[in-house]
Amino acid sequence: MLLLTAHTGWLLLLAQVLHPSPQAIPSTTHAQPTPQRAKSVDRARALVRATLAQQNIPGLSVAVGIGRDLVWSEGFGWSDLESHTPVTPNTRFRIGTASTLLTAAAAGPLLDKGRLKLDDDIHTYVPQLPHQPSLLTLRQLLANTNPTGPGAGSEEPLFRQRCEHPAEALPHLGNGTPYRTSHHGWILVSAAIESASGQPFLPFLRESLFQSIKMSNTGAETPATENPEHIGEESEDPPFLTFFRVKVLEPLGLAAARKPPASTDPATLYLPGPRPMRPRNLSCYAGALAFYSTPSDLVRFILARNPAAPSPPAYNGEFFGQRVASLATIRESGIAVAVLSNASSAGVPALAHKIAEAFR
Repeated sequence: MLLLTAHTGWLLLLAQVLHPSPQAIPSTTHAQPTPQRAKSVDRARALVRATLAQQNIPGLSVAVGIGRDLVWSEGFGWSDLESHTPVTPNTRFRIGTASTLLTAAAAGPLLDKGRLKLDDDIHTYVPQLPHQPSLLTLRQLLANTNPTGPGAGSEEPLFRQRCEHPAEALPHLGNGTPYRTSHHGWILVSAAIESASGQPFLPFLRESLFQSIKMSNTGAETPATENPEHIGEESEDPPFLTFFRVKVLEPLGLAAARKPPASTDPATLYLPGPRPMRPRNLSCYAGALAFYSTPSDLVRFILARNPAAPSPPAYNGEFFGQRVASLATIRESGIAVAVLSNASSAGVPALAHKIAEAFR
């Protein structure tokens, strides 16, 4: 842990300063705030710019809703540093473990219709699952509403697979996986939803959830997602060959440089440095981790929920240890805030709360 901390410290010390002047950070909004919201937006903009500069975050996007209305959305900084693609309100970001909020919501209509039952053995819906030492129910899996960190069990096998259906991930999870407290449990929930609905998982979510509340910029990674260099797959070069190619062969012109992905959608993820995170295909994670969205869509999702339904005042989405999404609500004021980032930042949850207070 000490070595990791020291290594991260050096990366931050040597990091390229992305935003020397907070006021010069580029931003894009699709509509100017109403006069009664202008002061709140000005305060929130100042908070966002300060956070990007202090945390050295390439890009960040924010949306605020009050009552049933989206009152402000704006993108700041860069979606991709290499192409200098700016963040706009329609820029999609990976939302990490916040994907489980959408997955749990999709199970609701199936539960209401009796096509899913909370206390049925999960094998009722996912017979491909190897035998478990004790009863495993949908209720137990859904109770894990906020998985964080890398999850229990090895994640490596799923990095090297592509799945058209959630159940296709099961043979790669191994026996004895503690499903109740891992990303793997939400893969099981996704498989159960697909089985009970009689539709592929993602199309079902589009029809039953996204379209009804106009979440037009929300989707999930598919097995067809581009990966021209086979990064994270069986055909990828071993690390020592990759290092030799990048550090020796490419500078000498003896090997072609790696081509960046043709698309910067969703926004490029960055580690401290900033260094682009090497892409992995997440189609096997389904409703556990594979979703991307915009803050505006997530605010629409929050505002569409039943006001009487219990919900936490805050919810953070993590992507393999990186906190990339934060949702905050002030129930008594009807305020909902979503903040999405393309780099890990301990300040994003605090920023979401400060923005909510600015609109109180």
